[in-house]
Amino acid sequence: MTNPRSGMVDWDLAVSIGSRLAGDGPTVTWSEAAEVVEELRAGADRSTGLVRDFTGLDAPANTAPVVVVDRAGWVQANADGFATVLAPIVTKLTGDKQPSRIAHAVGSRVTGAEVGGLLGFLAGKVLGQFDPFFEPSGRLLLVAPNIVHVERELEVDPHDFRLWVCLHEETHRVQFTATPWLGGHLLGEMQSIADSLEPTGFLDEGLGRITEALKGGARGGNLLEAVSTPEQKEILDRVTGVMSLLEGHADVVMDGLGPSVIPSVADIRKKFTKRRKGVGVLDRTLRRLLGLDAKMAQYRDGAIFVRAVVDKAGMAEFNAIWECPENLPTKAEIGDPNAWISRVL
Repeated sequence: MTNPRSGMVDWDLAVSIGSRLAGDGPTVTWSEAAEVVEELRAGADRSTGLVRDFTGLDAPANTAPVVVVDRAGWVQANADGFATVLAPIVTKLTGDKQPSRIAHAVGSRVTGAEVGGLLGFLAGKVLGQFDPFFEPSGRLLLVAPNIVHVERELEVDPHDFRLWVCLHEETHRVQFTATPWLGGHLLGEMQSIADSLEPTGFLDEGLGRITEALKGGARGGNLLEAVSTPEQKEILDRVTGVMSLLEGHADVVMDGLGPSVIPSVADIRKKFTKRRKGVGVLDRTLRRLLGLDAKMAQYRDGAIFVRAVVDKAGMAEFNAIWECPENLPTKAEIGDPNAWISRVL
């Protein structure tokens, strides 16, 4: 069940709308579906040792389960995660105020519908995701129908592609389980954003900034930036640095291991990189407004950062980055690896 802590969002409605919009995905037989699920679980299990040997990060056994889900399962999991992440912000905005039952019902359904639309759009695109906020140690989600859809669309070897996805996503699981403070650190950053909020006038000002972002969408703005104050942007810059590290590190691991265990990895990488840019005007517009273009930049910039540090200092020295929050790179250091080396190493 969804987490009920956020009364500002009707999470049940969000899940219902998101699941309907996401659809079921490609048509497969029961036997094909069972084969995909079994292969993804085996691929994730195999990837654990490969990632450990390549990175030197040793994740404790029997933590953060691997869960193969359909699109509706991904929507449910992310609604639960959003409820946890947004709880500090909702608490700050609502405080002790108790809106009327009508206002509460109408408002929560409106936001529930909006969140559901967002989840429905993303549920058809995400291949895998590590959920660091699932108690007690997180969980790895692999979205089977999307993986099948993409491997068919790209016309790549399905077995190679499934292991390729598992390598990337299992790296995220290892990052968080080998660095147990990391999930709490990210949740703490959300608390910092909540602490920076001023409830009075927030909604009016936020809606005004959203309107301006929509008008200026062609200039590359996104909605997250639109509703952020300068103080909040500083926090978001720190989060961007961390997310760039995580995504770039996973890409480096995936590319480093790929040639030795995935025969067709070069063909997969070439086709998948092209696909990441989005297809169609509507898809590209939504990606820009939702900040997904920025996420693509995180893969690219983070990978450049990780490769630069590893090439100069070696993987063992690079792993100092996982020792404490102070060693994480800033957004500026992602673009200047030598600055991070000078500061930390």
